[in-house]
Amino acid sequence: MAMDKVYEAYAAARPKSLEYLARACKVLGGKAGHDLRYSTPVPLYIDRGEAGRKWDVDGNEYIDFLLGNGALLLGHAPAEVVEAINETVGKGTHFGNDHRLHIEWAELVQQLVPSAERVRFVNSGTEATLLALRLARAFTGRKKTLRFAGHFHGWHDDVVHGFQPPFDQQGSLGVPSHDHMVCIPAGDLNLVEETLKTVGDFAAVIVEPSGASWGRVPLDPEFLRGLEQLTRQREELLIFDEVVTGFRYSPGGAQGLYGLNPDLSCFAKVVAGGMPGGAVVGRADVMKLFDVTGDPQHDRFGRVVHQGTFNGAPLCAAAGVAVLKQVATGEPIARANALAAKLRAAWDQVLGEMGVAGYLYGVCSIFHVYFETDRDRVQAATSRAELYTNDADRLKGMPGALVESYQRQLRFHGVDNMSSTGGLLSAAHTDRDIEEATVAFRQTVEGLLASGQVLSL
Repeated sequence: MAMDKVYEAYAAARPKSLEYLARACKVLGGKAGHDLRYSTPVPLYIDRGEAGRKWDVDGNEYIDFLLGNGALLLGHAPAEVVEAINETVGKGTHFGNDHRLHIEWAELVQQLVPSAERVRFVNSGTEATLLALRLARAFTGRKKTLRFAGHFHGWHDDVVHGFQPPFDQQGSLGVPSHDHMVCIPAGDLNLVEETLKTVGDFAAVIVEPSGASWGRVPLDPEFLRGLEQLTRQREELLIFDEVVTGFRYSPGGAQGLYGLNPDLSCFAKVVAGGMPGGAVVGRADVMKLFDVTGDPQHDRFGRVVHQGTFNGAPLCAAAGVAVLKQVATGEPIARANALAAKLRAAWDQVLGEMGVAGYLYGVCSIFHVYFETDRDRVQAATSRAELYTNDADRLKGMPGALVESYQRQLRFHGVDNMSSTGGLLSAAHTDRDIEEATVAFRQTVEGLLASGQVLSL
């Protein structure tokens, strides 16, 4: 189907959604609640979800590889999570005090994550990285943080630049200029060491252990091992941003999978079982900076200040406890990983059969699709394997029109993904989901080929 016909048919199948968009334009800043939720001709307005699928207000059904931005390892509305929330909500939604589930939740995180000597709950991944950076500066007495081009650490002022190309440009209007965040390409330990030595005054190095944007730009685990050694030698803190990888790569996150021990780690998404929540975990001596002692001088000037009305809220804790008990068995992760491997193989086979210049990649329960749009690279390649790249500018720089068209066509054919051209699997997905999603992927690629938005090898 021609692109303009898809566009028209997509809108025609979503009359109620168009009505909601009209209302949203009158009340919501940015027309949506999240930058990535807005799309043309109309965003998705979801009515309900079950297992690995969801339905919009117009009754359109989607195989869901967005999964609440990666939060739903068990899929939509798993019985154990629904039951835990229902049991808790009748006792009160919020107390403004700590409670038993708060402690139980922290104990489970501590048991599962190798580096979690202490746990502090927050409300999101952005809050987690914001707090971890404050802790690192307070503990070391230094100002600067080293980060890597393309790695996403949330939307607060310290980290909103550097995650999207061009990586050396501002990330948003309204962010004051500063020099305490230093951004370099990932993967080169010599460059890291040279930067730490020559620039100096570094409190921490922060990294997505998956590689940039939950693995869209893959990262060799040996690079992480090198970072661990370098920061330990130099007494800088190593911060793992495990907002996506936490409790997805393994029960102990990427650090558990790779046998690493960062000083601080940031979690969100899976940790709260699909409810709002996150955590900063790490070394006891660093986390001790939160301690209130009763000494007015210390409590005013000698500690890290951190409030938060909904930190460790009862419903979030209930959901988090329920999910982490399942995570501890390893079974949901193993099932999601196996399904993702099957999907990556099936979709890559589609690209091979159709002779498309692109490939599938990813680890654990994550997948990404890369379409090479550089005609010179395509013409020079004799096989799809020669298109493989770890260049952040290429992997995060596919044309915006291509990405938008890819997402719209996938949704038109009944599949929703996470962001760009990637997605995640849950333990609730099925072989049927993979088979039907593969049909949708083939139809999507056919449309992209017909419009000339992707290239043949």
